[in-house]
Parts: sequence; C-alpha cells; structure tokens
Amino acid sequence: MKISGFSFVRNGISLYYPIVESIQSALPLVDEFVVAVGKSDDGTREAIEAIGDAKIKVLDTQWDEKYFKKGIINAIQTDIAKEQCTGDWLLYLQADEVLHEKDLPVIKTRCEALLDHPDVEGLLFKYRHFWGDYDHYHISHGWYSHEIRIIRNRPHIHSYESAQSFRAFDYYDNPRQPEGTRKLKVAAVDAWIYHYGWVRPPHLMQSKSRALSGLHWGLGRAKDFYDKAPQEFDYGPLQRLGRFKGSHPKVMEERIRSMDWKEKLQYSGKPNPLRKKHKHETLRYRLTTLIERVLHRPVGQFKNYILLRNV
Repeated sequence: MKISGFSFVRNGISLYYPIVESIQSALPLVDEFVVAVGKSDDGTREAIEAIGDAKIKVLDTQWDEKYFKKGIINAIQTDIAKEQCTGDWLLYLQADEVLHEKDLPVIKTRCEALLDHPDVEGLLFKYRHFWGDYDHYHISHGWYSHEIRIIRNRPHIHSYESAQSFRAFDYYDNPRQPEGTRKLKVAAVDAWIYHYGWVRPPHLMQSKSRALSGLHWGLGRAKDFYDKAPQEFDYGPLQRLGRFKGSHPKVMEERIRSMDWKEKLQYSGKPNPLRKKHKHETLRYRLTTLIERVLHRPVGQFKNYILLRNV
C-alpha cells in the first residue's frame, strides 16, 4: 500500500499559512508529498524545499486570473497536485490544515484495512477549527464538523467547488458544474484535522481575507472592498467559543510559542456594533447551535458525502 500526500499554496509565508508544518505533519505517514506552488514572491517555494525531505515534490504553477471566481482556482490547483500522485490512497491537506502525530497510526491502519474494499472511495476526518488564537475553536453551527481528506487514486475523482471537498465526476467541465457529479462513499476515520486558517495576527488575517476574497469575487471587487475596510481583522469576543484543552501537533509548537497578538484579541464582551457580524455571532446561528447542543446532533448540516456505516 502506498499513500501520497498533496496540497497547493501561493504566497503562503507572507499570508501566515502553516504550510511547512502542514507538510511536515504528513511526512511520517506518506510515501510522497506533492505540492503545487503558485508563483510566489515571499519565499514559499524555498521554505518548502528547506524541509529537506526527498518525499516532497514541488510543482511550479501559474494561477490564471480568469478562474478567480467562486474559488474555482483552488480546485484547479488541487487537481494539478492530485494528478501527479502515485499512491493507492491520496491524503489532501490544505495549507492551513495539520495532522496530529497521535492520529497517524490510526490513519495508516484504516487505509490498510480498507484497501481491498473498492466501494470505499474516501475517508472522512473530524475537524477542529481554531479561531483567533490556539486556545479557542468553533463549536457553532455553520462550521463543518467532518470532511473528506483521503480519497482513492481514481481519475474521475476531482476537487469540488472551491476545493473544500471532492466528488466523482461522470464528465469533467469545471469544479462547479451543476450536473454530472455525485457524492463519494466514505468511511469514517477516528482522526482530526487541526484547521488553523483563522489563527493569525489581525493584520495578516485581514490580508488573508483579502487574498481569499480575490479568489472568489475577482481581484477588482476585492480591492474595492478592502481598500475601505479596517487594516486589522476583528475576531470579536471569544467567550462563546470552545476552550481547547488538548495538545496541538508537535510541528506547531514553535509557531504557537511565537504568538504575539494576544493583546489585540477580545476575550469577553460584546461584538463591535459597527462591523458586520461574523456568521457564528448572528441570532440564527446562535439559536441553531443551541438546538444542536440540546439534541446532541447537527441540524440541517449539508454533507458532501455518503457515510458508509458498515465498514
């Protein structure tokens, strides 16, 4: 059995993506790691090469601005890396996603056990979305609790929509085609994805938000919006979020020690009434979250997969 890892990134260093830690977290598990690196001016490629592991294969790519709409470029770049993978199973980590070393044996054992079950097209991971710092994470409705992060190496499986997940395509036109796709049949794995996409100094969080909006709205609209926006991202009060009491992946230790923006965070109180509320701060999502806690199950959560219960 062979496992390939794959990812994509552009300007990951200047935007504070833990891309190096992400790759490092997967290396003990995978036989190769393919990363599509868009043209960057911040040393991202050099930082990845400096990891110094022969398993890593860097693909230099160009990002075509005509695909800077609804995140399509993310799925295209994901597929570029995927197509160069040679493993039986393919582990996908986005540039802000990290594996915990304690979960690696569990993941490998699950891949071995399901290798000869062709009906299982992927593995479903649990998620922990950190917000603001490394001590708070989302427990609110609207943040996906599970997602596909291992897939079979099959040519008809492609990155879907804005690259959050995958689907099987009857034919391939684009990642957001309205027809000709189906959800993958997946098995659960008792392992976590540590998502650090919303943990940055506030000024870099705003830079990342601007860059991400550019990939969804187009560069012009994003520029118009963020030229008028505050220079720093407002995380809002953190007291309604979950408090993380566990351990972070070891590869994240240095980054966590270097955190220097605690004084810019709001740990209690009310949101700034002059800014648009974050999704988790709205009444609708707060009520839905409360109902989910009472019922101990998600309510109205979209699932881009078919979970197989008998494997």
